[in-house]
Amino acid sequence: MITQEQIPAVLEHPVYDADGSKIGDANHVFFDDATGRPEWVSIKTGFFGTSESFVPIREAVVVEDHLEVPYAKGMVKDAPNVDVDSGGHLSESEEVRLYEYYGIAWDDAWQQANQPGGGGWAHSGTAGTTAAAGTAERDMATPQDEAMTRSEEHMHVGAERYETGRARLRKYVVTEEVQQTVPLRHEEVRVVREPITDANVGDALSGPEISEAEHEVTLHAERPVVETETVPVERVRLSTEEVTEEETVTGQVRKERIAADGVEDDDEGRPRR
Repeated sequence: MITQEQIPAVLEHPVYDADGSKIGDANHVFFDDATGRPEWVSIKTGFFGTSESFVPIREAVVVEDHLEVPYAKGMVKDAPNVDVDSGGHLSESEEVRLYEYYGIAWDDAWQQANQPGGGGWAHSGTAGTTAAAGTAERDMATPQDEAMTRSEEHMHVGAERYETGRARLRKYVVTEEVQQTVPLRHEEVRVVREPITDANVGDALSGPEISEAEHEVTLHAERPVVETETVPVERVRLSTEEVTEEETVTGQVRKERIAADGVEDDDEGRPRR
C-alpha cells in the first residue's frame, strides 16, 4: 500500500499497468475518512487527459518516478464513472460499484480492516471506531498538511487530419473547328501582242504566208491540302499544397474556488480588515 510520504511522488506522475503500458497521469489520491489511509487514485486518461478513471491504490507500488497498479490498462479505462461531491468525497454506493468492478469484496475488505491487532488496518492511525461503524466515504486531501489544493482544468487544442475530398485528372478528346488562311497561286491567260521589228522579223516570216494554226497553253493553280499531326503541347499533373488558416475553438473548463468561512480575504489570500 502507498504511504502518505509517497503521495508527492504519485500525484501528477505517470501510472502504468501490470504489463508496463502507461494508463495516464495520477490526478488525485482519495483517503479513507476513518483511517486516513490512501484508498483510491484517480487517473487522467483519454485525449488530452479529458477522462478520469479510479483504481485501487492498496496494491499499487511506487517505482522510481511512476506508479504501477496490478490491473490492465483497458480495465482501468473501462472502470465505471463515479460522481465526486463538492467536498471531494466518494459516497458508499459509488465505492461499492468500484469494489465490485475490480473484484474486491466489500464486506470482506471491511472485515479484514477491523481484525484485532495489527492485521486490521482500520485500528491503526486515526481510525478509532469509526471505520468499524461502516463509514465508507473517501476524502480527497493533500497529505501531511492542512492546506487545500485548488485545481483547474486547462484546455488543450490539437489538430487531426481527415479526408475532405478527392481530385483526379481525366483526359478526353474533343473536335474543334479551326480556320487558317493560306495563299494559293493560279495561272491566267493573257494575250500578248508584239509589233514586228528587225529583231523578230525572222521569226515572223518562218512559216507560210497564209495558213491556219492553233497554239495551246496549259494553265496551273494551287489548292489547299489539309493534313494533321499529333504533337505534345504540355504536361499536366496534380499537386497539393498546405494552407494554414486560423480557427478559434471554444470550450468549457472547470475551475475550483476556495472560500474561507469565518474570515474575509481578498483574491490574494490576505485577510481583510
